[in-house]
Amino acid sequence: MTSTPASIQVRLHMAYPEFTVDVDLALPGRGVTALYGHSGSGKTTCLRCIAGLEKANSGFIQINGEVWQDSSKGIFLAPHKRALGYVFQEASLFPHLSVRGNLEFGLRRIARAQRKVELGHATELLGIDHLLDRQPDKLSGGERQRVGIARALLTSPRLLLLDEPLAALDAKRKSEILPYLERLHDELDIPMLYVSHSQDEVARLADHIVLLSEGKALASGPIGETLARLDLPMATGDDAGVVIEGTVSAYDVNYQLLTLCLPGSDLTVRVAHAPMDMGKTLRFKVQARDVSLNLQPDDQSSILNRLPVTVTGEVSADNTAHVLVRLDAAGTPLLARITRYSRDQLHLYPGQQLWAQIKSVAVLA
Repeated sequence: MTSTPASIQVRLHMAYPEFTVDVDLALPGRGVTALYGHSGSGKTTCLRCIAGLEKANSGFIQINGEVWQDSSKGIFLAPHKRALGYVFQEASLFPHLSVRGNLEFGLRRIARAQRKVELGHATELLGIDHLLDRQPDKLSGGERQRVGIARALLTSPRLLLLDEPLAALDAKRKSEILPYLERLHDELDIPMLYVSHSQDEVARLADHIVLLSEGKALASGPIGETLARLDLPMATGDDAGVVIEGTVSAYDVNYQLLTLCLPGSDLTVRVAHAPMDMGKTLRFKVQARDVSLNLQPDDQSSILNRLPVTVTGEVSADNTAHVLVRLDAAGTPLLARITRYSRDQLHLYPGQQLWAQIKSVAVLA
């Protein structure tokens, strides 16, 4: 994954009696940036400051060249003057208006000559054409949220802010709405800031990730590189893993296996998947707990994917029985969660070359 030149600048300092937000971020002006962290880490506070709903004691916010706040010059644009769309946990639709009426409310905020997203485009992207004549109380939670996202898009924002938009949905509704969020990522040239404490959501949607803790940014970078960093708390937990975008290079019709080339190398992985066009990209996650290590390439195994790797580092896991080992697969980082006993039996050391056996690959999109 390649990084995009930063064009969103956010510097905030806010002091509360028992909590301080102090961040200095340079973020990509395209794609999805996730603000990730546990509850109380400062994610929503940052988003509300960017939206102008809260005013930082000291702040500088610039979106693709347009300054929304500069405390040193006394600049602070009111929320309605910031070209943004905001999606909350609850869609907050107007109950007296139909779906069409709610969408037209968003559309009317923008002069026709300045509209970048038309009503028909937004309803097609979110799959809500058939809901236009319904009232909000006749919608499911997932449908309401899709209407809320469409309404935000119809303001033709320069930046779309999403504050845990799936948090109030059950697993089934989340699985329904995620493909629509992926479509927005793929088809719209509108940068998005996505707040979440779900690593699975972040892995599926984000290009760039900011890890927040106690009001400070512990890390900010492309998701593939950042999730693989051993110095961050994400690497030590049971759900640790890396996100990779592979390129389709072959398909086995008989076994229904897709072959994906790893970025910038000839190494490949195979996944059970429907056919895809050659050259297309597919995002997948490799959990550290699904990677085992072997000194030899064992081809007498049910494990499909075996990659030559080099050990680049190691840290203790979140329990004393395990360690996390960082590996390099021809430029693609991997993590392996193994027991300390296995580490000692393999005599692991930095620079050692061995084989990573990937038990399963989770296709994310």
